[in-house]
Amino acid sequence: MPPAPTPGPLMIIGGAEDKLRKRGILKDFVAASGGADARIVVIPTASSLGPEINEVYEALFTKLGAAEVRSARPETREDAHDPELVQAVEDATGIFMTGGNQLKLSGAICGTPFGDAIVDAHERGAVVAGTSAGASIQSSHMVAFGAGGATPKQRMTQVAAGLGLVTSTVIDQHFDQRNRYGRLLMIVSQSPQLLGIGVDEDTAAVIEDVDGHEVLRVTGRGAVTIFDPDRMVTNAHEARQSAPLLASGVVLHMLPAGSAYDLTTRTLIPPTHAVDESEAAEIAEAGRDLRRMARDIAAADVSPTTFRRRMTRNRKRLSVSPTPPATDGDSA
Repeated sequence: MPPAPTPGPLMIIGGAEDKLRKRGILKDFVAASGGADARIVVIPTASSLGPEINEVYEALFTKLGAAEVRSARPETREDAHDPELVQAVEDATGIFMTGGNQLKLSGAICGTPFGDAIVDAHERGAVVAGTSAGASIQSSHMVAFGAGGATPKQRMTQVAAGLGLVTSTVIDQHFDQRNRYGRLLMIVSQSPQLLGIGVDEDTAAVIEDVDGHEVLRVTGRGAVTIFDPDRMVTNAHEARQSAPLLASGVVLHMLPAGSAYDLTTRTLIPPTHAVDESEAAEIAEAGRDLRRMARDIAAADVSPTTFRRRMTRNRKRLSVSPTPPATDGDSA
């Protein structure tokens, strides 16, 4: 029996991704989808814009080298049963869900053949990406709507079911730019089994399967904020109306680009520090100098202090040596 395929990467983008300059996140999506062999389906259901939203992303992904870009836009649950739209997702190597109204998106596709095809595509190895609303729907629990603000308050936001590509989580977007700390804290206060993930604009949380663990890595201009409420203390069960909530003991992770976090064990993956080539050469040379000094000390049978003094005298003698006379090829 052949081994089960490895699930494809998830790209959870906080909105307002760079489309004009470096376009780093979009380039990464096209490359992960197969580059010149990529077959990308854009799902603009959440957007209030018309065909122009399709044209924007089709032009972008084509310019970035994708072989094929098409749109699949179910507007109703009846549309989401259309075999032709479902087939488009089944044939895709990359799926991109645009921003807009996430409740409109989830209401149209979750629990339908079209939504199931997205989940199946992820499980067979396709890349599933989404920006703004397309980011929120990837979690098991989705922020439907709600106010901003730093303080968590009762009834601050509403939650709906997402696609469940990332289990036991709730994802929010435009996180720092729209000050959504309070509403994410409210959700995890009411459901402490959930991990809260907030993604800044022009930032992506890229989740991949690594040896059976879901590993989140951060790319882009901003940061990803994670609230782990596993041992929190809260009064969410008794707070009235819009009262501020007690939320104590929440573990906060603020992850800039280059950071990695294990969603399976809920632990930070220690950062690795790269050394540039010039610095590595200096370190290697210093190591060689130390080894030569150790050999010289041992051969001369002198103490390190005596050896240092001898080396200092030698350097001084060399520094005051007369300059050799110029030869025919030397400048004056």
